Amino acid sequence: MADILERDCDATMVFWMGLVDKDEELTYLPSSVEDRTGHLPKLIHDRITRLRLPKGARNPKSIAAHEHGMLRREQGARLQRWVEESRIFQVSIFHMLNNNLSTVDFSKLLLDVITIADEADSQSKQAALCYVEPKAIQAVA
Repeated sequence: MADILERDCDATMVFWMGLVDKDEELTYLPSSVEDRTGHLPKLIHDRITRLRLPKGARNPKSIAAHEHGMLRREQGARLQRWVEESRIFQVSIFHMLNNNLSTVDFSKLLLDVITIADEADSQSKQAALCYVEPKAIQAVA
């Protein structure tokens, strides 16, 4: 699954942007595509890293999640809006993985999906912490 995420990173971002552009609640900020998607490759990379960790290895904190939380705070995004963006991002990743089922090792599928979902929740928590408490980023650096 890590290889699929890596290979289809750009396609995932395009799919995500298409879904976000259709959601009136999420088109609240006039911003460039880069401002809207700049953090996505880093968040995907963190999920790839997590998938490739040896069994039992400690999960590293996501600097990208902290940066994302800070960026959305600076942009004036309401918390519930970027949580919705994160939900759509998760849907986009699973949509892309579904499109690649012919290349998936089904013996690892469920564990990889659990890992991806757990990393998504971990990233959301870290981003929310920086959104609510901007100085929290210092704890990671």
